[in-house]
Amino acid sequence: MTETIGGLVSRGKAQLGDISETPQLDSYLLIGEVLARPRAWLIAHAEEAVCRVDQVQIQTLLDRRQSGEPVAYIRGYQSFWQRDFYVTRDTLIPRPDTELLMEIVLARFDEQPINVVDLGTGTGALAVSLAAERPGWQILGTDISKSTLAIALENAGTLENVKFLASSWFTNIEGQFDLIISNPPYIRNTDPHLRALKFEPALALTAGDDGLDCIRQIVKNCPKYLVPGGHVLFEHGYDQQERVIQLLVNAGLTEVEGFSDLQGQPRAVMARSHEHE
Repeated sequence: MTETIGGLVSRGKAQLGDISETPQLDSYLLIGEVLARPRAWLIAHAEEAVCRVDQVQIQTLLDRRQSGEPVAYIRGYQSFWQRDFYVTRDTLIPRPDTELLMEIVLARFDEQPINVVDLGTGTGALAVSLAAERPGWQILGTDISKSTLAIALENAGTLENVKFLASSWFTNIEGQFDLIISNPPYIRNTDPHLRALKFEPALALTAGDDGLDCIRQIVKNCPKYLVPGGHVLFEHGYDQQERVIQLLVNAGLTEVEGFSDLQGQPRAVMARSHEHE
């Protein structure tokens, strides 16, 4: 039986109602992926018939989504800031919340050349987006996973001011930086939300019993890797800001400042090293 685009959207919405918070949007994205059309076109052509071959393909994608697989993995990419980033099961999916880090950095730092390291770069979302926005900056993205770094390198395309290095936090890094930025793992090992994230790499999500193991490592080592007066900025969990601020203060960093995301949840902290060590 031939179905219309509108009919497939309705069916997808009903099928994904239990698994997704945005079943209609997911349906549009997956149907659009098969038909190679944007959502606005699909809405305008709701009465158009879809051939049997495309219907079968669309149903396959809807079934994958119903199993809990994220839309980004099904499509193979996720939008972040100004571009689409390739994602695989080896990489964490870039989140809209992390764009807060981009906003903070671009508001605080002008075009003047600086050296930046993005720890745990994943898809390269932060490193690549900053490299594109600030051509005069030199940016290094690090990750413990070589398969993840291969994806980041692909996402960097022809940008020449971003490089990648296999490293567990600061292990293989040399020199000092004007800015250390990171979206590290910060979920507690026992967090009930992990069930909903079963398709994403646990290594990129969890960080010990309180979710702060990775942040502790970054905070402990960052004074050594910051130029005098350099900044560190990272994302953290919604209920971790006070403890993270305390860790930074205890490590001797100054001008510690917290930021909230679009939902008003505490989401990031920035601090500065002393001007003269």
